[in-house]
Amino acid sequence: MRPRKKDRHLPARVYFKHSSYWYVEKNKWEKLAADLPTALQRYAEIIDTSYRGGMSELIDKVLVQIEPSLKPNTVTQYRIIARRLKPILVEFSPSQVKQRHIAEIKTSMASTPNMANRCLSFLRLVFALAVEWQLCDSNPCIGVRRHQEAKRSRYMTDEEFVAIRTSAAHKAIPTVMDLCYLTGQRIGDVLAIKNTDISETGIQFIQQKTGTKLTVSMTSALLLVIQDARSTHPQIMLPNSPLLYTRGGKPYSYGTIKDAYQRAKTAAQVEGVTIHDIRAKSLTDADQQGHDAQKLGGHSNRKMTERYIRLRRSILVSGPNHRAGNV
Repeated sequence: MRPRKKDRHLPARVYFKHSSYWYVEKNKWEKLAADLPTALQRYAEIIDTSYRGGMSELIDKVLVQIEPSLKPNTVTQYRIIARRLKPILVEFSPSQVKQRHIAEIKTSMASTPNMANRCLSFLRLVFALAVEWQLCDSNPCIGVRRHQEAKRSRYMTDEEFVAIRTSAAHKAIPTVMDLCYLTGQRIGDVLAIKNTDISETGIQFIQQKTGTKLTVSMTSALLLVIQDARSTHPQIMLPNSPLLYTRGGKPYSYGTIKDAYQRAKTAAQVEGVTIHDIRAKSLTDADQQGHDAQKLGGHSNRKMTERYIRLRRSILVSGPNHRAGNV
């Protein structure tokens, strides 16, 4: 929302026009009153009817407000974060949450700094809207610093990949792992592959996170994995159906695949690798083989690709050929 250039004494969404005060919500103008005291009283009634409750209700209200403009993957992440935060803040009203409470939440999640930072970012958004809706006077997240996130350097070896793949009890895991590795795409994008996305040229992707469009070229190895996937449930293989699907014909959820992968990793006794490290392995190996890892990853710049490559495998370099002073 742009800052006011005039009438700065009025609350959010209230404007004076044509000798009256108006409340504006989603481009709809509702007349409040001709005098300010009555208009403010009517404004309070509108705000009160649009929101009742504590932090749990506020979080739900914010999700309803922002979800239409978000990508599906972001919506899923925000809902996970919301479920994490609601029990913590259940006894608070928006105006009761102070900076020290936000700092305590951050500190309590120190063992999972990535999740802590996501929660902090989400709460900053929640309270930005709460301030706009006049539910609190300031954003308590401002001034609370994020955790320093350690950059991953773990590289999944071929032996570890095979061990996890062969230890999987869930029938979809080997195929998902192979597709993630051979295409270099994120788990969500692999699970979203439809038969209509597949051609002789390759598999077409529209990345859920970035919206980047790319086609991963068809290879003999990739074709073999696709054929294996299609042989799993050939009876309901329709053109617009997902390549990988449950008995009900729906795509596998990220949670189902992540949990199954975790069980396979435990069975294989492989530690320190996540399902996301398959994409890192793919981009690293592609780069080592002379392929364009940046294009494969769908990254807008090389710096983003380097987070996957340089941090996961040592760079082979050469020093001088002779000792100093020798000719």
